[in-house]
Amino acid sequence: MTFLWFLLGLGLGLGLLGWYHIQLTRKLGRLAESLQSEMPRWSLGTPSRLIRTIAGHVDYREQLTQDLELWQHLCKTAPIGMLQVDEENQLVWCNAQAGQLLSIQLPHSAHRRLLLELVRSYELDQLIEQTRLLRKPCQSDWTFHPVSADPSQLSRQLSRSLRAHSVPLPDDCVGVFLESRQEAVLLAQQRDRWISDVAHELKTPLTSIRLVAETLQTRLEAPLRDWVDRLLKETIRLSSLVQDLLDLSQLEANPDLSLKLKTVDLAKVIQSAWLSLEPLARRKQLQLDYAGLDRVLLHLDESRMYRVLLNLLDNAIKYSPAHQTIRVHVSFIADGQTHDQLVHLEIIDAGPGFPPEALPYVFDRFYRADPSRARNYAELEVSKVYALGKSALAGNAYTDETQTGSDTQTTPISSGSGLGLAIVRQIVEAHQGRVQASNHPETHGGWLQIFLPWQLLDEATSL
Repeated sequence: MTFLWFLLGLGLGLGLLGWYHIQLTRKLGRLAESLQSEMPRWSLGTPSRLIRTIAGHVDYREQLTQDLELWQHLCKTAPIGMLQVDEENQLVWCNAQAGQLLSIQLPHSAHRRLLLELVRSYELDQLIEQTRLLRKPCQSDWTFHPVSADPSQLSRQLSRSLRAHSVPLPDDCVGVFLESRQEAVLLAQQRDRWISDVAHELKTPLTSIRLVAETLQTRLEAPLRDWVDRLLKETIRLSSLVQDLLDLSQLEANPDLSLKLKTVDLAKVIQSAWLSLEPLARRKQLQLDYAGLDRVLLHLDESRMYRVLLNLLDNAIKYSPAHQTIRVHVSFIADGQTHDQLVHLEIIDAGPGFPPEALPYVFDRFYRADPSRARNYAELEVSKVYALGKSALAGNAYTDETQTGSDTQTTPISSGSGLGLAIVRQIVEAHQGRVQASNHPETHGGWLQIFLPWQLLDEATSL
């Protein structure tokens, strides 16, 4: 009887063991299929397939580990700075180049500190917040001034120009790539210094040539006088170009010292600039459509702001088709970052607009989006305007007085050398403003916008 019970228990145990083996085989088969579904089921048995799949994943994990170590090594030794901050703006890690650019020590993984405690840079902190808010890559250029707690190191902490590219990461983290722009800034400074020196050297001989030409102009008969007239006009054009270069150098060197600020009605300056260019606009039957504020009192350098408007309106006239309207609009807007009130000046034409690839460079010196648009000698003849109206504005570098006997005429010189918009940017930035160029969505023509800071003056600004 005992032996029968033994046989019954043995059979039951073998049955359970067989059932467990079948279930385990099924589970291993499903696991093998999920890990490596591309392997044919008939190639190997289930345990062999599972072993081979696990071995393949182990090799794949080792390859990923090697790739990760390689990328970590590249990030640490890259010639561009890299850093990462978490959702609380704590510095997670940075490579050696970022530490050198920002003058900070490499952080320890166990102890995190706020980036603003390590790097006293408002621009970098603002860039990170902007990236986190917009959830898209952003870019910023600024001059970084390192701060050292050691007084003996203050003389060694040199300012440097930086450019940062930021990218959003998961969990509200932000990655930042840093590059030094110091060499580019030094090259630009050397270029500008060289141009300024050449302009200074050219000013005296051009003045001498002009005096000789003016002397010969009254003593020669036609047709020899025609050649002297052409020589004189080309000399005036070159003199204007030299003066533009000198003005740019002066604005860049001492933007605040070169301004003569006073309370100016911007609307009147716009009207004065348009009246000066009206003979040129009349030839193409162009109209000015002014909208917005009738009176805007600002602290401006009147002659330089007149120069800005003259350049912008002349540019709009030059590229507008005939029988079109040039729109000028002045309004108050709020600065999106500081919430200060700004004066927004817009000049919109109906021309071909700026090529998209040229928009980042339209305010650079000597840059021309289309060389075929350069103004020629015939256009200089068309550009004559008379009686600017205000003696205070008649002495700006954009005009030239040519006397022939007792006749005096004032002619604006616009050589199309690519300095007009560069001068506009320098003057606007000297007034603590900014300027930007784009194409208007309605007219598809040039859309130049100027943003100037506005403060409440003693005399109220009326609409």
